[in-house]
Amino acid sequence: MISANTSKEKFLGVFRNQIFIPLAALLVLVLFNLIADPSFFKISLGQNSDGNPVLSGYLITILDNASELAILAIGMTLVTAASGGQDISVGAVIAIAGSVVLRVLCGDDPRPETMQAPIIVAFLIACVVSMLFGAFNGMLVAYFKIQPMVATLILFTAGRSIGAWINNNTLPIVSEPVFGYFGNYIPGIPVPTPVFIAIACVAVIMLVLKFTNLGLYSQAVGINANSTRLNGVDPQLVKFLTYVIMGLCVAVAGFIKVSRFSTINYSVIAKDIEMDAILAVALGGNVLSGGKFNMWASILGAYVIQFLTTTLFKFGVASTALPAYKAVVVIILVVLSTPSVREKMKELSKKFKQKKAPAAAQGGN
Repeated sequence: MISANTSKEKFLGVFRNQIFIPLAALLVLVLFNLIADPSFFKISLGQNSDGNPVLSGYLITILDNASELAILAIGMTLVTAASGGQDISVGAVIAIAGSVVLRVLCGDDPRPETMQAPIIVAFLIACVVSMLFGAFNGMLVAYFKIQPMVATLILFTAGRSIGAWINNNTLPIVSEPVFGYFGNYIPGIPVPTPVFIAIACVAVIMLVLKFTNLGLYSQAVGINANSTRLNGVDPQLVKFLTYVIMGLCVAVAGFIKVSRFSTINYSVIAKDIEMDAILAVALGGNVLSGGKFNMWASILGAYVIQFLTTTLFKFGVASTALPAYKAVVVIILVVLSTPSVREKMKELSKKFKQKKAPAAAQGGN
C-alpha cells in the first residue's frame, strides 16, 4: 500500500512539475503532426547551393529558427522573474544590434568588397551597445521605478529608427561568405550554426545559475524586494543586471539575424519576436508577475513556440493569422497562471484527495 501511494505521489508530482506544461504542449503538437502528416518528421541529407552537405526537414527548421528565440527566452526569464514585467523592446534593439554589426563590418561603404573589421570586433561592439540599451531599460525600471512595459516602450517605439540612423538609412550588405556562416551553415557541417550558438548560450547561463546567486537573487527580488533588501541584497542592482543580461542576449540574437542574410531590413527584422519570447516564458509555466522561474522550461517553451509556428505554416496558415493563434495560447496560459485560478486548482486537488482517502481506507478494511 505504501509503495502504491509512493508511486501515485511520484505520478502526480510529474503533473505538478513546472516543465510539464511545455512538455505537454510539445506532445500535443507531435501527436497532431504524426496523425496529420508523418512526413513532418522526415530529415534528409542534401546539398546547398555551394555543394556543401546540409540537413533539411521541418525538425531542422524548428531547431534552426528557434535558436534566437531560445536565447531571448533566457534574458526574458530573468527580467520577468526580477522585475515582474517584460521587455517589449527586444525586436527593436535587435535591429539596433544588427545595424551596429553591419556598420562596423561595412564602414562608410554600404556595399564594400571586403569587410572593414574582424567579425569578432563587430560582434563585441554590438554586445556593448546592446547592453547599454539594456542598462537604459534597467535604469528606468530599477531606479526610476517605471513599469517595465512602459519603460521598454521607449525603445520599442524608437529602436528601429535608431538602427536605420546608424547606417544612414541605407541597407548595407556584407559580400564575404564567411559572415554568413554564423547564421546559416559552416562548410562541411550539415547542422545549422545557430543551433550550436544557442547550445553555447544555454550552457553558459546554466553554469552561471549553478555557480552564482543570480537565479536566487532574481527570484527573491521578484517575490519580495523589501525582504531581499533586509537580507543584504540590493534589489535595484539585481533588476538592473537582468536587463543588462537581456541586452547581451539581444546582441547575440541580432548577430545571428543579420548573418542569415548578410544584410538588414529595419522594419521587418525580428518583428514581434518579443511577443514570442514572452510567450515562451509563459509557456514554461513561469509566473509573469515575477518570482520563481524554471530556465529549462522557458527554453523548451521557445522551441514549442517555433514548433507551433512551423506547424501552422506547414498547413497553410497565413503569416498574418499567426498572432491570433498565439494570442489564444497566451490567454489560456495567463488565465491558468493567475493566483485565483491556481488557488481553485489547489482546492479541487485537496477535495479530490479527501474523497479518495476514505475510499482507500474502506478498501484496506
